Amino acid sequence: MAELVRTNDPALLSAVEGLLVGSEIPYHVADRNASIMDGSIEVIQQRVLVPEEREAEARTLMVDAELGEWLSPARG
Repeated sequence: MAELVRTNDPALLSAVEGLLVGSEIPYHVADRNASIMDGSIEVIQQRVLVPEEREAEARTLMVDAELGEWLSPARG
């Protein structure tokens, strides 16, 4: 799995999940429970993960939706 976004912003998470569902790109939100337990200090952020073979497509989707600034750095 490749990390697409790392955030605790609920509006951003909802937008990203909506884009991925609409494009039928499978995803997983990692650390959702840990970040909730963490509270407001935001040490642990939620990570949206997509299959590596769909990462480029998901990144393009984010950029097209003008959410590219929130993308995690691509692994190289």
